[in-house]
Amino acid sequence: MRCHRAGTRTDRAAGRVAILVVAGALLSAAATFAKVFLTQAEALHLAFPPGAAVDRRTAYLTETQQKEAQRLARSENPPEALVPYYVGSVDGRPVGTVYFDTHVVRTQPETILVLVDPGGRVRRVEVLSFLEPEDYLPLPRWYGQFAGHGLDDELSLKRGIPPVAGATLTTIATTDAVRRVLAVHRVLSQAAP
Repeated sequence: MRCHRAGTRTDRAAGRVAILVVAGALLSAAATFAKVFLTQAEALHLAFPPGAAVDRRTAYLTETQQKEAQRLARSENPPEALVPYYVGSVDGRPVGTVYFDTHVVRTQPETILVLVDPGGRVRRVEVLSFLEPEDYLPLPRWYGQFAGHGLDDELSLKRGIPPVAGATLTTIATTDAVRRVLAVHRVLSQAAP
């Protein structure tokens, strides 16, 4: 009579294979949620008029600037100290500044472009990538509501920006991101000579 011992090398190998198969299936399922809508270059092309010169710049916020941006954005966390941004100009005259913001919606990131006009108001918001299930992604017209908003009390959910049923966390995260971008833009504008 042959006895079967639990935990033999063959059993452990089969268990590892089963774990790898399940992990692969989960990763594959997660990848089906991921959606990239625009590359950074495509988004910059949409943001600025044809023929605009686009200058990539990098700012390094001091701790004081980070705290001021955090206060202006009404955020729990300060923005990153390293801030890359893009200034578009036509005939040497600035026409807008683009910031890219990546933030977590529920458990996965969303990356958006925020175009700020020379007056410090939102001109455009575009979604570059959204890794949550698309059911949590508002329609493009919802993102269009940000146009014309400045960093004021109207730039908040249930005031100037209505929430979307079924995409509540996305609307919260996106509105916070737009406020953060405008706060950073204001801090950088105040620091400019």
